[in-house]
Amino acid sequence: MENNDIMKLEEVMQYLDIGKNTLYGLLKSGELNAFKIGKVWKIPKKSVEEYVSKSLQSNQQVQSDP
Repeated sequence: MENNDIMKLEEVMQYLDIGKNTLYGLLKSGELNAFKIGKVWKIPKKSVEEYVSKSLQSNQQVQSDP
């Protein structure tokens, strides 16, 4: 895993266009896989991409349900 495969909180907030409280909620609930080193969250880019993919699939299912 390369250094650019890990995103900072600010990068994820900008990428997902969400605020800090929303991001912390996703991290604490486990919806977004990440880990902490000391007090600093480390968020693999792959986890963010998987979260977006799951969210898109979920939205498509809701829209296609009659």
